[in-house]
Amino acid sequence: MSSSLTPALAQLWQQLGIAPAVLQEKSLCIFAEASELVDVETATDGRVWQLTPAAAAAWLAMQAAAADAGIELRIASAYRASSRQVELIERKLALGQSIEDILQVLAPPGCSEHHTGRAIDIYSPGGPVVEEAFEDTAAFAWLQAYAGEFGFTLSFPRANPYGYVYEPWHWCYQPAAAG
Repeated sequence: MSSSLTPALAQLWQQLGIAPAVLQEKSLCIFAEASELVDVETATDGRVWQLTPAAAAAWLAMQAAAADAGIELRIASAYRASSRQVELIERKLALGQSIEDILQVLAPPGCSEHHTGRAIDIYSPGGPVVEEAFEDTAAFAWLQAYAGEFGFTLSFPRANPYGYVYEPWHWCYQPAAAG
Protein backbone atom coordinates (compact mmCIF):
# COMPACT_ATOMS: atom_id res chain seq x y z
CA MET A 1 0.00 0.00 0.00
CA SER A 2 1.13 3.49 -0.80
CA SER A 3 -0.25 6.94 -0.18
CA SER A 4 1.04 8.61 -3.36
CA LEU A 5 0.11 8.39 -7.00
CA THR A 6 2.48 6.92 -9.53
CA PRO A 7 2.96 8.97 -12.72
CA ALA A 8 0.84 6.43 -14.66
CA LEU A 9 -2.03 6.63 -12.15
CA ALA A 10 -1.79 10.43 -12.04
CA GLN A 11 -2.24 10.49 -15.82
CA LEU A 12 -5.26 8.14 -15.63
CA TRP A 13 -6.82 10.23 -12.88
CA GLN A 14 -6.33 13.38 -14.95
CA GLN A 15 -8.01 11.74 -17.97
CA LEU A 16 -10.97 10.75 -15.77
CA GLY A 17 -11.25 14.14 -14.08
CA ILE A 18 -10.20 12.89 -10.64
CA ALA A 19 -8.28 15.47 -8.63
CA PRO A 20 -5.12 14.15 -6.94
CA ALA A 21 -6.38 15.72 -3.69
CA VAL A 22 -9.06 12.97 -3.56
CA LEU A 23 -6.36 10.61 -2.29
CA GLN A 24 -5.93 12.62 0.92
CA GLU A 25 -9.50 13.94 1.18
CA LYS A 26 -10.92 10.41 1.23
CA SER A 27 -7.99 8.82 3.12
CA LEU A 28 -7.44 6.40 0.23
CA CYS A 29 -4.47 4.11 -0.34
CA ILE A 30 -2.87 2.93 -3.54
CA PHE A 31 -3.01 -0.86 -3.71
CA ALA A 32 -0.60 -3.01 -5.67
CA GLU A 33 -2.19 -5.20 -8.32
CA ALA A 34 -2.28 -8.88 -7.40
CA SER A 35 0.68 -10.71 -8.90
CA GLU A 36 -0.62 -14.26 -8.49
CA LEU A 37 -4.24 -15.22 -9.02
CA VAL A 38 -6.17 -18.49 -9.09
CA ASP A 39 -9.60 -19.24 -10.50
CA VAL A 40 -12.17 -19.74 -7.73
CA GLU A 41 -15.61 -19.55 -9.28
CA THR A 42 -17.33 -19.24 -12.64
CA ALA A 43 -20.32 -16.92 -12.82
CA THR A 44 -23.53 -17.91 -14.57
CA ASP A 45 -22.49 -15.66 -17.48
CA GLY A 46 -19.17 -17.48 -17.84
CA ARG A 47 -16.93 -14.88 -16.19
CA VAL A 48 -14.21 -16.48 -14.10
CA TRP A 49 -13.61 -14.91 -10.70
CA GLN A 50 -10.06 -14.89 -9.42
CA LEU A 51 -8.42 -14.26 -6.04
CA THR A 52 -4.93 -14.58 -4.63
CA PRO A 53 -4.14 -18.14 -3.50
CA ALA A 54 -4.51 -17.30 0.21
CA ALA A 55 -7.76 -15.37 -0.29
CA ALA A 56 -9.09 -18.17 -2.51
CA ALA A 57 -8.37 -20.80 0.15
CA ALA A 58 -10.05 -18.67 2.82
CA TRP A 59 -13.03 -17.99 0.54
CA LEU A 60 -13.54 -21.67 -0.28
CA ALA A 61 -13.33 -22.60 3.42
CA MET A 62 -15.81 -19.85 4.34
CA GLN A 63 -18.14 -20.81 1.49
CA ALA A 64 -18.10 -24.46 2.65
CA ALA A 65 -18.79 -23.48 6.27
CA ALA A 66 -21.70 -21.30 5.16
CA ALA A 67 -23.07 -24.17 3.05
CA ASP A 68 -22.89 -26.43 6.13
CA ALA A 69 -25.12 -23.84 7.83
CA GLY A 70 -27.54 -23.82 4.89
CA ILE A 71 -26.27 -20.52 3.43
CA GLU A 72 -25.15 -20.38 -0.21
CA LEU A 73 -22.53 -17.71 -0.86
CA ARG A 74 -21.52 -16.76 -4.40
CA ILE A 75 -19.16 -14.20 -5.90
CA ALA A 76 -20.61 -11.20 -7.75
CA SER A 77 -17.14 -9.69 -8.31
CA ALA A 78 -13.56 -10.47 -7.29
CA TYR A 79 -10.19 -9.43 -8.74
CA ARG A 80 -10.44 -6.37 -10.96
CA ALA A 81 -7.47 -4.76 -12.70
CA SER A 82 -6.98 -1.00 -12.65
CA SER A 83 -7.70 -0.98 -16.38
CA ARG A 84 -11.15 -2.50 -15.71
CA GLN A 85 -11.74 0.15 -13.03
CA VAL A 86 -11.04 2.81 -15.67
CA GLU A 87 -13.59 1.19 -18.02
CA LEU A 88 -16.26 1.15 -15.31
CA ILE A 89 -15.68 4.82 -14.49
CA GLU A 90 -15.63 5.81 -18.18
CA ARG A 91 -18.95 4.01 -18.71
CA LYS A 92 -20.57 5.98 -15.89
CA LEU A 93 -19.07 9.26 -17.16
CA ALA A 94 -20.48 8.50 -20.62
CA LEU A 95 -23.91 8.11 -19.00
CA GLY A 96 -23.59 11.66 -17.68
CA GLN A 97 -22.76 10.88 -14.07
CA SER A 98 -20.42 13.29 -12.27
CA ILE A 99 -17.06 12.06 -11.07
CA GLU A 100 -18.07 13.05 -7.53
CA ASP A 101 -21.10 10.73 -7.68
CA ILE A 102 -19.09 7.95 -9.31
CA LEU A 103 -16.46 8.08 -6.56
CA GLN A 104 -19.14 7.25 -4.00
CA VAL A 105 -19.65 3.83 -5.62
CA LEU A 106 -16.33 3.13 -7.37
CA ALA A 107 -12.79 3.66 -6.16
CA PRO A 108 -10.39 5.59 -8.35
CA PRO A 109 -8.04 3.36 -10.38
CA GLY A 110 -5.33 2.09 -8.07
CA CYS A 111 -7.46 2.52 -4.94
CA SER A 112 -9.84 -0.44 -5.24
CA GLU A 113 -9.39 -3.37 -2.89
CA HIS A 114 -10.42 -5.49 -5.87
CA HIS A 115 -6.97 -4.78 -7.38
CA THR A 116 -5.39 -6.77 -4.54
CA GLY A 117 -7.13 -10.02 -5.43
CA ARG A 118 -8.39 -10.22 -1.83
CA ALA A 119 -11.75 -8.43 -2.14
CA ILE A 120 -15.02 -10.08 -3.08
CA ASP A 121 -18.54 -8.88 -3.60
CA ILE A 122 -20.81 -11.57 -2.20
CA TYR A 123 -24.42 -12.51 -2.86
CA SER A 124 -26.75 -15.41 -2.20
CA PRO A 125 -28.68 -16.82 -5.18
CA GLY A 126 -32.20 -15.46 -5.32
CA GLY A 127 -31.26 -12.44 -3.22
CA PRO A 128 -30.12 -8.92 -4.01
CA VAL A 129 -26.83 -8.57 -5.87
CA VAL A 130 -24.59 -5.61 -5.04
CA GLU A 131 -27.48 -3.80 -3.34
CA GLU A 132 -27.87 -2.44 0.17
CA ALA A 133 -30.81 -4.85 0.66
CA PHE A 134 -28.17 -7.61 0.97
CA GLU A 135 -27.91 -6.57 4.63
CA ASP A 136 -31.39 -8.05 5.19
CA THR A 137 -30.38 -11.55 4.04
CA ALA A 138 -29.46 -14.62 6.04
CA ALA A 139 -26.18 -14.62 4.10
CA PHE A 140 -25.23 -11.19 5.48
CA ALA A 141 -26.19 -12.21 9.01
CA TRP A 142 -23.99 -15.29 8.65
CA LEU A 143 -21.10 -13.21 7.29
CA GLN A 144 -21.36 -10.76 10.17
CA ALA A 145 -21.17 -13.64 12.64
CA TYR A 146 -18.50 -15.79 11.00
CA ALA A 147 -16.54 -14.05 8.21
CA GLY A 148 -13.91 -12.84 10.66
CA GLU A 149 -13.03 -16.43 11.52
CA PHE A 150 -11.89 -16.79 7.90
CA GLY A 151 -10.05 -13.47 7.77
CA PHE A 152 -12.73 -11.49 5.92
CA THR A 153 -13.82 -8.04 7.06
CA LEU A 154 -16.60 -5.73 5.87
CA SER A 155 -14.72 -2.92 4.11
CA PHE A 156 -17.34 -0.20 3.77
CA PRO A 157 -19.80 -0.01 6.67
CA ARG A 158 -22.23 2.87 7.03
CA ALA A 159 -20.52 6.26 7.39
CA ASN A 160 -17.13 4.83 6.38
CA PRO A 161 -14.28 7.36 6.25
CA TYR A 162 -13.69 6.85 2.51
CA GLY A 163 -16.91 8.48 1.32
CA TYR A 164 -18.20 5.27 -0.29
CA VAL A 165 -21.79 4.16 -0.01
CA TYR A 166 -22.54 1.41 2.48
CA GLU A 167 -21.59 -1.89 0.82
CA PRO A 168 -22.77 -4.86 2.91
CA TRP A 169 -21.73 -7.17 0.05
CA HIS A 170 -18.04 -6.11 -0.11
CA TRP A 171 -15.66 -8.15 2.03
CA CYS A 172 -11.87 -8.23 1.95
CA TYR A 173 -9.51 -10.95 3.10
CA GLN A 174 -7.22 -9.52 5.74
CA PRO A 175 -5.08 -12.44 6.98
CA ALA A 176 -4.26 -10.69 10.26
CA ALA A 177 -8.02 -10.56 11.00
CA ALA A 178 -8.46 -14.35 10.98
CA GLY A 179 -9.26 -15.90 14.29
